[in-house]
Amino acid sequence: MSEHDHKERLKRLEERISALKGGPQVKHHSEEHYSQAQMGWRMVIELVAGLGVGFGIGYGLDKLFGTLPIFLVLFVFLGFAAGVNTMLRTAKEFQEKQAAEPAEDDERA
Repeated sequence: MSEHDHKERLKRLEERISALKGGPQVKHHSEEHYSQAQMGWRMVIELVAGLGVGFGIGYGLDKLFGTLPIFLVLFVFLGFAAGVNTMLRTAKEFQEKQAAEPAEDDERA
């Protein structure tokens, strides 16, 4: 076989592959990177982590200084505030991602 025949066979093979691939593949909703349930759990974990860190720091400082649970209460509130702040950032990120997806779909069409 000559080099021309090889190129022609390769070209036909590429055409067949592209024809078999067809249009864009539709992903199942469970295959998405972040589903809404996963995002909800992420936000809950962020809030609980903020509370836990605040509790740990406050408890540690109260034990270290031998004080009433003033640091515990203070740092639990600070941890709660930090957790809510992180949750709001996550919600904003999720909202921006949701807003960008329809725009991407419009560009493909």
